[in-house]
Amino acid sequence: MKPLLRRRLLAGALVHTALAPATLSPAGAVVILDSTWRAEGGRPGRENEGFSAHEALARQPQFAGVMALSDDDGETWGEASGTWIGNMPGRNGASEGVVLTSGHNFEPGEGADNYLYRSSGGTVRRGVRLDTNPFYNRSNDERSGFDAAIVRLDGPLADAGPPPALYAGRDELEKQIVMVGHGMRGIGSVGESDLYNSPSGRAAAATNVIDALLDAIVPPPRGSDGGNWLQVTLRRESEGAGRLDGLLGSGDSGGSAWMRSERFGWVIVGINANGTGKATYGEHSEFARVSGLRDWILRLAPAARFVG
Repeated sequence: MKPLLRRRLLAGALVHTALAPATLSPAGAVVILDSTWRAEGGRPGRENEGFSAHEALARQPQFAGVMALSDDDGETWGEASGTWIGNMPGRNGASEGVVLTSGHNFEPGEGADNYLYRSSGGTVRRGVRLDTNPFYNRSNDERSGFDAAIVRLDGPLADAGPPPALYAGRDELEKQIVMVGHGMRGIGSVGESDLYNSPSGRAAAATNVIDALLDAIVPPPRGSDGGNWLQVTLRRESEGAGRLDGLLGSGDSGGSAWMRSERFGWVIVGINANGTGKATYGEHSEFARVSGLRDWILRLAPAARFVG
């Protein structure tokens, strides 16, 4: 699976916290609390059985737009993730599904057809057009807040729920989010490991609280952090973590982070982008901030529904 890479956070750039540089390495997807894993039936020899509560969270209908991606013609799913944001007119006026995902899911020279795209209802589509955010330069030290891509599919989707709302506001700090994706799994004391992966191919989700963010700097300064990101940290229950808290990692890239708004209901606030280390306790996950991508998204997907 493509690794979620750690972006260096520059001193003084964070809101409410600052981080030391860390070695770039894969991070574990849907890494959850040991206590929740045990309560849900996880134990040595049955490591992949402790994620039922997180799978149930991902199955809630508001998250139906989250998609699994396959780069081996559907033999396996979860190489990466994406989120369907609606059907829109495309080539010759035909309706095309539009998927929001991460730019780093595509290596230089790869196109939208590098993957198959499977909806939550089981429809499989091919990608026909890829647009990566122009500010994303493949440096997660500088541009993880612009780590975004839009894919047009070869037809519409009718089994991914209603088109989700995208958040245009600025009120994410200290709010709880739900991050949803397909990918590797693990527990906070270990990090990601193949032992925890599920053969079901189901999405999993975890909660957490935004503890740091940075506004977009446009145009981004050359050689330094361009901002436009959100961050969460994996804490232990003794440190205030919620029962379903967790982090991102490999294969969750391109999925989505959701926030419950009193006025608008569930809204997408971020694109799953980066993680630190193996995603153990005290490490972080980061998201490209959707509000800072609004103008770019609307140029490519004019019918996308922004609120806030």
